[in-house]
Amino acid sequence: MELGKGNPQQIRQVLLFFVFLGGSLVSSETWRYSVAEETEIGFFIGNVVKDIGLGVEDLAARGARVIFDDYKPHLRLDLQTGNLLLNEQPDREALCDLTEPCILHFQVLLENPLQFFRAELWVEDINDHTPTFTDKHILLKISESTAPGTSFQMDSAQDLDVGKNGVQNYTLNPNLHFHLKLQDSEDGRKYPELLLDQPLDREKEPELRLTLTALDGGSPPRSGTALVCVLVLDINDNAPQFERSVYEVPIPENSPLDFLVVRVSATDLDTGINGELSYSFSHVSRDIQKTFEIHPISGEVRLKAFLDFELVQSYTINIQAIDGGSLSGKSVILVRVVDVNDNPPVVVVTSLTSPIPENSSPEMVVAVFSLRDQDSGDNGRMVCSIQDNIPFLLKPNFKNFYTLETESPLDRENKAEYIITITVTDMGTPRLKTEHNITVLVSDVNDNAPAFTQTSYTLWVRENNSPALHIGSVSATDTDAGANAQVTYSLLPPPDPIVPLASLVSINPDNGHLFALTSLDYEALRAFEFHVGATDRGSPALSSQALVRVLVADANDNAPFVLYPLQNASAPCTELVPRAAEPGYLVTKVVAVDGDAGQNAWLSYQLLKATEPGLFGVWAHNGEVRTARLLSERDAPKQRLVVLVKDNGEPPLSASVTLHVLLVDGFSQPYLPPPEAEAAAAAPADPLTVYLVVALASVSSLFLFSVLVFVAVRLCRRGGAGSAGRCPVPEGHFPGHLVDVSGTGTLSQSYQYEVCLTGGTGTREFKVLKSVASNHRGSMINVEENSDFLNGFGFN
Repeated sequence: MELGKGNPQQIRQVLLFFVFLGGSLVSSETWRYSVAEETEIGFFIGNVVKDIGLGVEDLAARGARVIFDDYKPHLRLDLQTGNLLLNEQPDREALCDLTEPCILHFQVLLENPLQFFRAELWVEDINDHTPTFTDKHILLKISESTAPGTSFQMDSAQDLDVGKNGVQNYTLNPNLHFHLKLQDSEDGRKYPELLLDQPLDREKEPELRLTLTALDGGSPPRSGTALVCVLVLDINDNAPQFERSVYEVPIPENSPLDFLVVRVSATDLDTGINGELSYSFSHVSRDIQKTFEIHPISGEVRLKAFLDFELVQSYTINIQAIDGGSLSGKSVILVRVVDVNDNPPVVVVTSLTSPIPENSSPEMVVAVFSLRDQDSGDNGRMVCSIQDNIPFLLKPNFKNFYTLETESPLDRENKAEYIITITVTDMGTPRLKTEHNITVLVSDVNDNAPAFTQTSYTLWVRENNSPALHIGSVSATDTDAGANAQVTYSLLPPPDPIVPLASLVSINPDNGHLFALTSLDYEALRAFEFHVGATDRGSPALSSQALVRVLVADANDNAPFVLYPLQNASAPCTELVPRAAEPGYLVTKVVAVDGDAGQNAWLSYQLLKATEPGLFGVWAHNGEVRTARLLSERDAPKQRLVVLVKDNGEPPLSASVTLHVLLVDGFSQPYLPPPEAEAAAAAPADPLTVYLVVALASVSSLFLFSVLVFVAVRLCRRGGAGSAGRCPVPEGHFPGHLVDVSGTGTLSQSYQYEVCLTGGTGTREFKVLKSVASNHRGSMINVEENSDFLNGFGFN
């Protein structure tokens, strides 16, 4: 049964134990048990039942337990068997430290009645610890003047184990200067001492490293080591020595101030103050003291003044190094001054011509300059050049003079400014280069004529424009500069002197704006051309020209004009229509033209007024007047038609024409004059009028007789063709008096009509001849009229 830690029940039990200690039964015998440290938990220690002489059942009945003096449960009592078992792994060094032997006292307590037995647990030591030194690194400072035989005591090693497992011996690694001696202390321990066998020399071996080893008596033995560092203390027994007895140093003459000439270094085998060195000059001239300086600690020799190879070519400097013990060493510095290429070439321009005209002749001298270099030999020889791809070249003259000349013609419009870089390089090492820029301006010469942006310009102007209207602009550029690029515009005389150009357009001489001086009329002048000139202000002046084409756009400013029937005749024109005419019978055709063009000249026809509405109709596109139905006896013999002719302009313009139609039973019926003619006949006529009427009647009668004879002859010749229902038509051209003078009107060719009557069938035919043009011969087309023809046009 284990003993708990710190609970109230256990505390009461301990108090009861002391209360009844004096009056309880205490066994006088002490049992002894032993166990090796580091033994595993549960290890069997002994059997209490056998030692006490009780039965196993009494242990539980009497509350048997194990109590150690330190109240720690090192052992556990098994109440079932009475065995004492190891309750925790023992560590002798933790329980007893260096005490030998290590004994733990405990009691076996029985209650009811109270009884306890004394016992001891001996913990045996094992070699589980290695000897260790308190200081792993031991430092000993020994002067190199220490005499042999001197001893130096060392700290002993510590081992937690005891007895033979403790430290038993010390060893030292082999060396030439020390050996190890063991001494016994008052407590029986051994400690080591170092004995110096041979003198130390710090310059040869300033530090010794020894290994001190401590061994215990365990099996197998364990060991621990410590590093003993012997630092040999110096004495001033060595003088400083320079690395070299002579330092040879070349130095460029252009070296700057504070330039590092050389860093000298001396060594002293001694240490401390004996090894601290100070550098200085020794027996040097005042010139050297002014030119050089030496740093006392670092030994750096630097320049205090500038060098000049031409004055002094070399320096000899004596130096010394002194240590803290006043011992010194000496050396010499030989400084050789080296001549260097430290002067770059210089370009001195003597003369410069700028700007130069672009028409300058080749080999024109632009600049004269010279080269200078203060160095000598190769350092003073120079090479001069300019960049490529420029129209200039260099020509050398005597000594170091050069001229800059033009090589090829210049063009200011291509390049107006040249930055010429003169590069001068000497032949020294390293080579020094100087670049000098010369700016040459090219002045302008009037060598470029003005150029129009277009070779020809086309301008549109609507007719009836207001005077001084801006109709367009021309533009020309001149690649010259200044006055040579100032362009003046003008109108050139037209090749055709008939065109009044001066009264049609004008031009602004400064900006090329064109203005129409008068109101243009498309019907009078549809287009005209002229040339515009552009002249610069150079000397001599250059010019160019461009063609300007002005196209006049049409406006709807002309109303349709009726060519047929004529409206200004003294007597109106009367058309004869037989009463037997069928629907679609061609009465006449209204012919009109329009002075405008395009859709402004597209004409349409409509019947505005009629004596008998619905009796006649007008074809909207060609102006043909046809009967719309059969004639009746109720229809008035005299019909008056008003036809409206309208163009397609915006706004549309129109004209009207009056037609007189006479309905007759046949062509033999006498001509019935209109009411106006009857009124004129009723009025008394003067003799002149009578003569005119008689002459006109005679001519008309003769003409009518000729026509009748001609018709009769033609009918007789075509007697065999009567069954075909055809009428002969005279060959040849009709007079072309009905022609559209504009070329764009409705009637552009000549037309001819013939009316003929055929007997037998009662069918009436109207024969329309095709147009007669100047460039071809039209064949005749016979159009047979029938009742279906009414479907082809509209009536108003």
